Amino acid sequence: MSLREYARKRRFDETPEPADDRAPRARRSRKAPIFVVQLHHARARHYDFRLEIDGALKSWAVPKGPSLRPGDKRLAVEVEDHPLSYASFEGDIPEGHYGAGHVDLFDQGTWRPESDPLPALAKGHLDFELAGDKLRGRWTLIRTGRRGAKPQWLLFKRSDAEARDAEADDLLGPGMRKPKPRVAKAAKATRARKTKKATQTSATAKSAEAAKSPAAKRARVAARWRTRALALEGARDRALPAGFRPQLCMLEDAPPRGDAWLHETKWDGYRLLADLDGRRVRLRSRNDLDWTARFPAIAAAIEALPVASARLDGELIALDANGNSDFSALQRALEAGADARLHYMLFDLPALEGVDLGRVALIERKTLLADLLADVAGRGPLAISTHVVGHGERVFEAAGRHGLEGIVSKSCDAPYVPGRSRTWLKIKHAQGEEFIVVGHSPPKGSRNAFGALLLATVDDGALRYVGRVGSGFDDARLADIGRRLAKLARDEPVLELPAHVPFNPKSVRWVEPRLVVEVAFRGWAKEGLLRQASFKTLREDKTVEDLGMATRKAPTAKSARERAAAPGKKTPRSRGAHASAEVRITHPERIVFPDTAYSKQAVADYYRAVADWLLPELVERPLSVVRCPEGAGGTCFFQKHHAATLGPNVASVRLKEKGGASDNYLYIEDLQGVLELVQMNVLEFHPWGARVDKPDRPDRLVFDLDPGPGVDWKRVVAGARDVRARLAEVGLESFARLSGGKGVHVVVPIARGPDWAEAKAFCEAFADAMAQHRPLDYLATASKAKREGRIFIDWLRNARGATSVASWSLRARAGAPVSMPVSWTELGRSRSGADFDLARAQRRAKTLRKDPWEGFTKLRQRLPTLDP
Repeated sequence: MSLREYARKRRFDETPEPADDRAPRARRSRKAPIFVVQLHHARARHYDFRLEIDGALKSWAVPKGPSLRPGDKRLAVEVEDHPLSYASFEGDIPEGHYGAGHVDLFDQGTWRPESDPLPALAKGHLDFELAGDKLRGRWTLIRTGRRGAKPQWLLFKRSDAEARDAEADDLLGPGMRKPKPRVAKAAKATRARKTKKATQTSATAKSAEAAKSPAAKRARVAARWRTRALALEGARDRALPAGFRPQLCMLEDAPPRGDAWLHETKWDGYRLLADLDGRRVRLRSRNDLDWTARFPAIAAAIEALPVASARLDGELIALDANGNSDFSALQRALEAGADARLHYMLFDLPALEGVDLGRVALIERKTLLADLLADVAGRGPLAISTHVVGHGERVFEAAGRHGLEGIVSKSCDAPYVPGRSRTWLKIKHAQGEEFIVVGHSPPKGSRNAFGALLLATVDDGALRYVGRVGSGFDDARLADIGRRLAKLARDEPVLELPAHVPFNPKSVRWVEPRLVVEVAFRGWAKEGLLRQASFKTLREDKTVEDLGMATRKAPTAKSARERAAAPGKKTPRSRGAHASAEVRITHPERIVFPDTAYSKQAVADYYRAVADWLLPELVERPLSVVRCPEGAGGTCFFQKHHAATLGPNVASVRLKEKGGASDNYLYIEDLQGVLELVQMNVLEFHPWGARVDKPDRPDRLVFDLDPGPGVDWKRVVAGARDVRARLAEVGLESFARLSGGKGVHVVVPIARGPDWAEAKAFCEAFADAMAQHRPLDYLATASKAKREGRIFIDWLRNARGATSVASWSLRARAGAPVSMPVSWTELGRSRSGADFDLARAQRRAKTLRKDPWEGFTKLRQRLPTLDP
């Protein structure tokens, strides 16, 4: 958290407020963070609600004060962070200073967040517990969708034993109820000014009356803003010409670390620049196209700002129901001429009132911008693009969990530099970029306009073919782009196609390289071509020249082959090894999944298609299988013992059981064994965490995160990341798997050394430690009565004979979901534990080039000893 804004607003030689963090060292070392509530008799009486987060007091002004009635929501306006030493402040802030008035200490104590507070704040939903003298129990802060210069939240009490019919004003102590008189500790110069004012002549009074005219008032306000701007370090007293060039981002793979960087949401919209001169507004695109007439509501809002001249930089966006920017909604609003539904998210102020702020630190420009917008917050289309200082990785992860495209990271001290600079970095979650349209294929069947667009990127100043995109278009977009392509037709190609493209080059209809499209895709094939490309939108705000600067190189065929041969890359088993797997599937037409109409043959085809990825999970491991003779909608049962009815492709191993007796357990050695079991109506495969050669020596552990009622998916993902982080603290690397149901499996490969008793003891102790550390979030026992609002960390799968569902296995549930191994980045983008169904998993197996569990099979981790 940054205290720059706090320090900027105060003159510490004239106010008793603490100048810096002078909190006692003992307080800083406390395990539980503190909270404090202060009653502030300022110009508008309010309560200040403060939580210790990351070494500072995160603060909100609550006009009506907290209410102890469950669900009674109180407005809480986010204000600047305060130092920890402010927690003990009581007294008078002098007249003429920021926040002038008396401050009383209303309540204080400790607090406990129910999840990591920084991602929760970025998300806009913080659940926590208070342990104070007056405020106790479970509370929630939720950021509203109303965007403004100062973010607005709702603070409310949740239902528990501490809730009651009372509010803050009912709990005031003696002498705290009435506003205290303002105390004026003005400097001598201030008193002299007051004395001089008292002796003004009547002529001066008349002049003052004349100064009350609107024009004079605007001039005074503008002069104050100019004075503030000139006072900033690096400010230059010169006008920044209209038509200034915008600063642009460089593309990066990961956010920078440290408090020298701030991180903003990456908005999915159009870049919009604003020139305000003499209360006349001109709106421009990044390519200097005049857009003023297209957005009259935004132009009017800028004209109404309390300044006469400014240069503003931001993004024009439309919001979806979740408060995220939606590019499609933006385009629909533009086509309908409905700019009243749009928002102008402002993130920079290069100039103000004839003062060039280009050399002023970014954090200072943003502070000035936020103050400029303070009076219009939430009352129109203008809003500030808020930021978080530091914690880039957490902010980036939170953005992914909430479905955002990514973040923009900026150096706090950076000047405003036209063009691209390493001080502004764009970090994306989804792989998606802009490409140039160089041609198209003819339409087929009932499709109109064109079949697929041929795409290129700029490589060393020349266009290079990167593939086609034919999906993602609706009828209206097909017709629109088709009309544009017709006007750009040309006879000769503008680039050379690779030698072996999967279409007839003579059928291509070439066009002038003028259109820019944004495409989502699943990576690059070895030939340097896009995989699984899908059209997102037409970028009318960008040109070919822009892409020459912005687009990263696609991998060449050579570099892709080099990566494929690199150490640590999983090499799928040869499909030739499975080519002879001919098991006859009887009744192939019988429907197995009634809701999706998948047949028994479709199940067999699926397991053939994913064999390269599935078999390493199953081969030579004792298995329990789920058989469904009536299909997934009928009665299903587990089977772990071999039976005479099973074919010759299903192997068996004799293993001891609990009572000392032995029995034959089934396992498979190849794809034929899998298909033999499918023929016997098996849908699910659940292997042991050990192999048949050493069944008493596990080589993997599984923690199954099973959410109880009231736990949403985002909390499950956060819980899985928490498990991963705590395993890393004891030296264990782990991997994520979507269970195909409600939860996530965190899987840990280990060396085959400990026996099952040791493995089980470790897993139980680990789960218990997590539940004890955060009892409101986690549970280590299978008690259903205690599951409400908690995640059960199921460690019971780590015992001899226990199993967990295999990666790539179908689940015998509605929708034909699949248990899917994912990277930790993919987990953040997932929507549920059943994110993959049969069809999607089959497509993934066909196109997947990089193992999401890369390195899993090579890890030989030793089981640590947990401290009691």
